[in-house]
Amino acid sequence: MKEYNQFIPFVKELARKSSDVIMPYFANRDVIVEQKSDETPVTIADRKAEELMRDMIHKHYPGHGIIGEEFGNENTDAGFVWVLDPIDGTKSFAAACPLFGTLIALRHNGKPVLGAIHMPAMQQLLVGDGTTTTLNDKPVTVRGTKSFGNAVMLTTDILFIEEYQNAAGFEKLLRKVKLFRTWGDCYAYFSLASGWSDIALDPIMEVWDVQALIPVVRGAGGVITAWDGSDPVQANAIIAASPALHRYVVEELNSKA
Repeated sequence: MKEYNQFIPFVKELARKSSDVIMPYFANRDVIVEQKSDETPVTIADRKAEELMRDMIHKHYPGHGIIGEEFGNENTDAGFVWVLDPIDGTKSFAAACPLFGTLIALRHNGKPVLGAIHMPAMQQLLVGDGTTTTLNDKPVTVRGTKSFGNAVMLTTDILFIEEYQNAAGFEKLLRKVKLFRTWGDCYAYFSLASGWSDIALDPIMEVWDVQALIPVVRGAGGVITAWDGSDPVQANAIIAASPALHRYVVEELNSKA
């Protein structure tokens, strides 16, 4: 939305400078991967990138709040709140796989109004405002795929589906799509929004995983919801797809037989 365009240059600067921090650690065998208390991995790159982005927000927008994966919440009652995931896909990052990214979202009164998916190793940046989405400043849209038989579906880890959602529904859908791959984490939604795939889904997510995806996918003309088809803003599981497919994806994933 035009009223939030004033923040887009800053979003791009957050992406650029966090990439400068992250990339020297990528494919670096000296980087130590630690396990956090929730058993998810973290590296020095995650922490340093989030520290940098927090410092930039404090300097430029001291009245804004922050929600970050590595260093928690600040001033979340503020009208504007930034939601940061410095490396979405730390497992990929630690394995020298380039399909990791940085997620940056700006919420206004609880609603995500700007989102960015930055793929540092690919030097590609998606920025969406819920109405339009650009890839390196050029508009992009989701594909017009209308049938499962022509659809490419992506997720992060199929074992999570059985653990957190309805495995039977997923198995039914899996047999109907043209191609399925685990090109997951934020790259799945990057691929969908830039027109290379048709369905992206994850059965378990955190707030910093979700917020940036919403304006990016919607801005590219896609549909994004919770796993049951409801509002994704507070969701901990996400389905995103082209408009012609989304309803049917939700139905399949939630079917029992």
